[in-house]
Amino acid sequence: MEKLKTGIKKKLQITVGPNDTARHYGSGLVEVFASPAMIALMEKAALEAVAPYLEEGQNTVGNEVNVKHVKPTPVGEDVTCEATLEEVEGRKLVFHVEASDRGGLIGKGTHTRFIIDTDRFMSDMKK
Repeated sequence: MEKLKTGIKKKLQITVGPNDTARHYGSGLVEVFASPAMIALMEKAALEAVAPYLEEGQNTVGNEVNVKHVKPTPVGEDVTCEATLEEVEGRKLVFHVEASDRGGLIGKGTHTRFIIDTDRFMSDMKK
């Protein structure tokens, strides 16, 4: 298995649907791509970027998101998100995340994840 290193990237694309809107999430009253949906896409890109580099039994969990949602995207529009691993500090992973539609940038920021042992993590929750 390759070692985690800065520069690892993952790009994902979705088409904004009715379940991705601010109205559906309850984060607003308009039918545009919701900030929580954008953040979820950013987290998923980060998760998938590093998944192939983890050892068996490991996973990652998000613990910090710092993003700005700078432009609305209508239903039916494609959104592309890219996560780039910028820092590796032991179990701590810091990503630069960006999302865009055909009109350009819609959101960007950072996302932090931690490498966990899945079984231990789930066991600790039950204590």
